[in-house]
Amino acid sequence: MNGAQALFRALTGAGLDTCFANPGTSEMQLVYEIGLSDNVRPVLCLQENVVTGAADGYARMAGKPAFTLLHVGSGFANGIANLHNAGRGNTPVVNIVGANAAYHQPNYPEHELIGGKITELARAVSHWTREAKSAAEMGLLGAEAVSQAAIGCGRISTLIAPT
Repeated sequence: MNGAQALFRALTGAGLDTCFANPGTSEMQLVYEIGLSDNVRPVLCLQENVVTGAADGYARMAGKPAFTLLHVGSGFANGIANLHNAGRGNTPVVNIVGANAAYHQPNYPEHELIGGKITELARAVSHWTREAKSAAEMGLLGAEAVSQAAIGCGRISTLIAPT
């Protein structure tokens, strides 16, 4: 089982059934897993702020966490305003953010949200943030993200996934 499969099974096993997404190349393995399943309704959004706003609205109406699939740190940054609103509204949202490919990370690191910088950015609007260092961690961290989002009235969890 690869990391995307483990993560997807952890999220769906915890009852998450709707994914709002603006994926890029870093998230294609999870997009593939979603495409194989009848357990998750994917909602493609044209910009990340729409993704996070839709996830917030869905979770408020459904009374359970939605999950987002966001393309790298810049995509997460585009959705921050609505994640701030969701956090203030005690809305449970689980964000999955693809990290830049490892072979890109040494190139222009000062211009990229890489090397821990996505984690730092996510902490500004997330109650729980982790960056998986390997595919082997994805299932465990995915389950923990959902668990953390469900604490109290609802919280924001953000998991940065390796490519």
